[in-house]
Amino acid sequence: MSTLMASAQDSVAKSSLQALISNNETQITSLANAFSEEQYNWRPAEGIRSVGEAILHIAAANYFLATKLGFTPPEDVDMMGMEKITGKENVIETLHKSFVFVLDKLGQINPEDYGKEVDLGFSKLSTLGTMMVVLDHTGEHKGQLIAYARSIGVVPPWSN
Repeated sequence: MSTLMASAQDSVAKSSLQALISNNETQITSLANAFSEEQYNWRPAEGIRSVGEAILHIAAANYFLATKLGFTPPEDVDMMGMEKITGKENVIETLHKSFVFVLDKLGQINPEDYGKEVDLGFSKLSTLGTMMVVLDHTGEHKGQLIAYARSIGVVPPWSN
């Protein structure tokens, strides 16, 4: 009976993480669409990521974190050069592809592996902890983009 309960809890953990990450994607994408093409080059100060670079940073990190979980990104993905992509449509497409990829890969992880150690380079966490980093990181940069938007008069589409 306890194995069945653990399996159910693992399933709830995975589906909850995927739903929350998917929600972050929906909100980040709607906000990315709310910025004008010109606003993608706006940055709050010299040396700080622009709107477009911040969105692409999310995409690159999605791939990076998936690699730490043992998944290889598609051959056409250049994580190191991703922030150089230009054009609103290209940036949004890149973001979307990264979320499709990371959500698919998170769905493939066997709950029996949740306790395995993952070396992120800056921290050592469990597999489940690393999955949570995907959620935390996308949420952190959603907040950054909300601050950017509010600074330049863009209202997040889901708020007033």
